[in-house]
Amino acid sequence: MITTLILVVLIIFVIMSMVKVVPQQTAYVVERLGKFHAVLAPGINFIIPFFDRLAYKHNLKEQAIDIPEQICITKDNVQVQVDGVLFLQVIDPKTASYGVANYIFAVTQLAQTTMRSEVGKIDLDKAFEERTNINRSVVNSIDEAAIGWGVKILRYEVKNITPPQSVLHAMEKQMQAEREKRARILQSEGEKQAAINVAEGQKQKVVLESEAIQMRQVNEANGQAEAIRAVADATAEALTKVAQATQMKGGYEAVQLRVAEQMVEQFGHLAKTNNTMIVPANLSDISSLVASAMSVVKQQSK
Repeated sequence: MITTLILVVLIIFVIMSMVKVVPQQTAYVVERLGKFHAVLAPGINFIIPFFDRLAYKHNLKEQAIDIPEQICITKDNVQVQVDGVLFLQVIDPKTASYGVANYIFAVTQLAQTTMRSEVGKIDLDKAFEERTNINRSVVNSIDEAAIGWGVKILRYEVKNITPPQSVLHAMEKQMQAEREKRARILQSEGEKQAAINVAEGQKQKVVLESEAIQMRQVNEANGQAEAIRAVADATAEALTKVAQATQMKGGYEAVQLRVAEQMVEQFGHLAKTNNTMIVPANLSDISSLVASAMSVVKQQSK
């Protein structure tokens, strides 16, 4: 009974040793009698107990490896601390098992040495701007070597570039000086533009004022001309009516009476406004003066 139970347990152990279930995105490397035999694919696999053994297990997913911080010297001899993160994937489980003892350690060391080499090619001022180029160069350099380790380098990202405190203070002073310089330039440009605008405004003001004066003079001249024409037209019309009136019955006598009234009225004004009055020698003979004036009217009517 005991022998049977031991036999059953042994059979179960052998069966369990024969069956290997491999998870998805995982690869098992099997050695037979100490020599590479096969790579088990995901799913159920069978091996020979006591002859085959699982030597290596590899994760085929993309892995992110933290690259420790290290000191690098830039082209202008400034020490900076640089760290990053590396993304890789195992593409050949056999080579990853036998090509290198520890591919993660090897890739990490190679990433650090490559980073020191790339940072040494650029100045500190350009180190922050050239991150993309640095990442690309590190990936190309590591991937070329990692192919022989069964690993594919997908990408590399620089996380931090930390200069010394003294350099940081100098950079802050430089940035402050640049900002002050730009502020002064902008202020001077603003003052220049303001002066130009004021000058343009004064110029337009003078032009508008001269145009307004010219327009006023033109309007005044036109008004005076219109007034002269109106007076001339009115005078001509009045003379025409006087001439027509002299041809009518009683018109000549009416004109003679009007002339006499005007002469008397004008001599009256002279007597009121001046202490000294100049009069014709024949002022006592008003009828002769009226006759003289009427002769002129008669000539004009003819």
